[in-house]
Amino acid sequence: MADKVTIALDAMGGDNAPGEIVAGAVSAVNAHPDIQVILCGKEDEIRKELSGKKVPEGSIQIENATEVIGTAEHPVEAIRNKKDSSLMHALSLVKNGQAQAALSAGNSGAVMVGGQLVVGRIRGIDRSPFAGLMPTKKGVTFLLDCGANVDARPNHLVQWAKMGSLYMEHVLGVKNPTVGLVNIGAEEEKGNSLVRETFPLLKAEAEKGSINFIGSAEARDIPAGVCDVAVCDGFTGNVVIKMYEGTAKVLLSEVKEAMMSSAKTKIGALLIQKALKEKLGKFDASRYGGAPILGLKGLVVKMHGNAKAVEVERALDQCVQFYHEGITEKIEAYAAEEREKAAAEKAAQKAAQQAAEGKPEESKSKSAE
Repeated sequence: MADKVTIALDAMGGDNAPGEIVAGAVSAVNAHPDIQVILCGKEDEIRKELSGKKVPEGSIQIENATEVIGTAEHPVEAIRNKKDSSLMHALSLVKNGQAQAALSAGNSGAVMVGGQLVVGRIRGIDRSPFAGLMPTKKGVTFLLDCGANVDARPNHLVQWAKMGSLYMEHVLGVKNPTVGLVNIGAEEEKGNSLVRETFPLLKAEAEKGSINFIGSAEARDIPAGVCDVAVCDGFTGNVVIKMYEGTAKVLLSEVKEAMMSSAKTKIGALLIQKALKEKLGKFDASRYGGAPILGLKGLVVKMHGNAKAVEVERALDQCVQFYHEGITEKIEAYAAEEREKAAAEKAAQKAAQQAAEGKPEESKSKSAE
């Protein structure tokens, strides 16, 4: 049991709860012996879903919660008024150290607000972003923010670029990951005020060697894998990722329809079925689990609202990997280092100012002599 990672799963969150959520948990504990799940939610409904399912002894526990936060509820009010909700129970288990991660397909705003208020943000991290993996021709691109902060400042994007780079390097094994700034053109002077102000800051960080910034990344180039990490404000990121998912869904549907349009195409489809399935499978959103909220004191992951069992299982496995790689600790170390740098710079500026103020007095006293 000591080797297991305990994950608090919001069993009542999402369009397909609790059925698909519980089914995903069952699949996960059967396929991954290092996972232990605490299902948070209405106990009678959860037990009904678990009835007849075989699970390893002790791998699934139930944390009874009498309330559910709906997808349309105001995030702050829901977190404040529904203390006995399944989401609040899951987050509290992480805060109290009883679980190493919290996972939910519920109200995105409530997950974000609850994560920051209950689990807490790492000191020195100004804003915590949703960070999601998007399939590309070369593999995946880590997009942040995906919707947590619709408005952002340049320093937020700089922090996200650094946190995203840490994730790509330590979770996915991408050495010296490239960072792109989502923009409407490749030129440095292009973009809105946020992008134009952020560009030189990222460029300066690249010159210091803290990130591998390659410049602007146009949305049309992201599917080709132009960068490993793409940073933008949450409004832009949410539009990008939803347009991306919608386009992929339509294209997949069109391809399947074309393959079934005649006897000849059906024969052709049979011949290329295996290769086609493998290629098209890259663009299945459920394959990539959930979107972690980076910069919190504990791991909180948000799945798609319509998540089904397969995505739940993959997200649970993702939580284990995230935990073992110690990304939270690495971000804490990064934040501490940035605080030390800021304190040193402030001290140096103060010393320089005092020295400058002292020179006239020193010259005046010498003149008097």
